[in-house]
Amino acid sequence: MSQPAMINRYRWYELAGIYAGIFVFLSFILAPFVEGFLVSLKPLSLLFSSPYRFWPENGSFEAYRTMWVSVPGFARYIFNSFLVSFIVTAVVLALVVPAAYAFARFRFRGNGALLGAFLAVNMFSGAVLLIPLFRLMRSMGVLNTYFAMIVPGVAFLIPSAIWLLRTYMLRIPRELDEAAFVDGASHFYTLRRVILPIAMPGITVVAITTFIGSYAQQFIFALTFNSKTEYMPLPVGLFAYFGRQEVVWNELMAASFVGIAPAVIVIFFLQRYLVSGLTAGAVKQ
Repeated sequence: MSQPAMINRYRWYELAGIYAGIFVFLSFILAPFVEGFLVSLKPLSLLFSSPYRFWPENGSFEAYRTMWVSVPGFARYIFNSFLVSFIVTAVVLALVVPAAYAFARFRFRGNGALLGAFLAVNMFSGAVLLIPLFRLMRSMGVLNTYFAMIVPGVAFLIPSAIWLLRTYMLRIPRELDEAAFVDGASHFYTLRRVILPIAMPGITVVAITTFIGSYAQQFIFALTFNSKTEYMPLPVGLFAYFGRQEVVWNELMAASFVGIAPAVIVIFFLQRYLVSGLTAGAVKQ
């Protein structure tokens, strides 16, 4: 007889404990987002009422309409965020794919040291390197341009992307490379025609994580290296407006949810590729 599935071996109270733990964990994670969304539905006069009411009375989506007027250039800010994130993701993939293949397949002097250096880079916060990065951006003449946000974004995201994709490529059998070499294929041809199609789930994971990372880290770089409104990404655009006067919290929350909505939609439609990429190669076939 076939063995029952592992999940069926749990008793009912064990399953209840597992689901209760998941519920508590998700409650802590999602509570700020739920509260932020409810704040965006409340009239400004009720936000600081006493006693505080969690569920909005007479809630409406009025703030989602008025914030387009209150935040000049809001659509431009969203466009800038997506443009910078898209370019950073494209550049990172172009550099990381051959690098990860080289680290996964070749043994050369300094291999381990380079991987360790990549890992050490992720231990430094961008704030620690702002002054040298500012001097570098100024010497390159790219301050107040998109490149001032793209260059450091690429530099900080490449190390983690190499580690992630290298781990995935290590699970691809070397026999495929050897068979291609026997047929006279070069390393570049093997990478392009043999490895890339198999590694596409892993590359998709790297692309999604890089896009999210670039979208999230734009604030500190844009705030330091850019002072022109036409190049501001969404985080700095909201900060520049709401930091100069009284904070209109319901409009701020509405603008924040509208700003992250496109990224959430992209992740929602690509989540099956994300899950398949994270689980592919986890067990031997």
